[in-house]
Amino acid sequence: MWWFQQGLSFLPVALVVWSAASFVFSYITAIVLHHVDPLVPYISDTGTIPPERCLFGIMLNVSTFLGIATMYIRYKQVSALSPEKSKILRLNKLGLTLGWMSCFGLCIIANFQKCILYYIHVLGACLTFGVGSIYMLVQTILSYLMQPELHSKGIFWARLAVFLWSCSSILSMFVSSVVLYSGLYGQNLVQKLHWDSQERGYTPHIISTVSEWSLAFSFLSFFLTYIRDFQKITLRAVVSLQGQTLHESPGSFRADEQALLIAGSI
Repeated sequence: MWWFQQGLSFLPVALVVWSAASFVFSYITAIVLHHVDPLVPYISDTGTIPPERCLFGIMLNVSTFLGIATMYIRYKQVSALSPEKSKILRLNKLGLTLGWMSCFGLCIIANFQKCILYYIHVLGACLTFGVGSIYMLVQTILSYLMQPELHSKGIFWARLAVFLWSCSSILSMFVSSVVLYSGLYGQNLVQKLHWDSQERGYTPHIISTVSEWSLAFSFLSFFLTYIRDFQKITLRAVVSLQGQTLHESPGSFRADEQALLIAGSI
């Protein structure tokens, strides 16, 4: 059995590989068609003009569903490992809520392009990366609380390092973006897809774009830390029969008779 076939480890692997591919494929398409500059454009700029916009949108929508599934499995795993620890259970529920909010933000980014509906796109980015970073913090805290009985110290330190990487990228991107869009370097820079290295504002632009790519890959790296955990978990779907038919008729519905139909691994 291959390592990615153990348990549910294929979920975080699929999330990371598919999301990275969505960035890379849209970037390559945009470069080939000369829609953006080859040197570190914004990720969103590589998904602004058709046809890469279509590719970017549909692939990130799939990433959204993979993220929802991965975060739910993580939630169920922590719940099963610590069923009697109320503090961990509360943090676990908070983490799931924050994670799904972050996934919703990713769906907004995929479907509302930067150059068309800028403020909605920014809202999606804040949900994805801002709320997502808090999700990473909650999971890091959970890893700390669950060591050494349930989590190794190495996993905790790995997640803490990735969380700090994410925070530094957010800070760098925020500061450089505020400087870039302050009005000192011109107006309507949001619509600008091509930059010259001699232009004013080029340096904060590059810092901002590099920070964005760094932030995106810090998020993907965080989900890589789930692989070993997910190798040790499987889920079962159980269907309970509430009646002998799929329609209501006299005498056919017996609420007190519940038959176990399916108990198969997902």
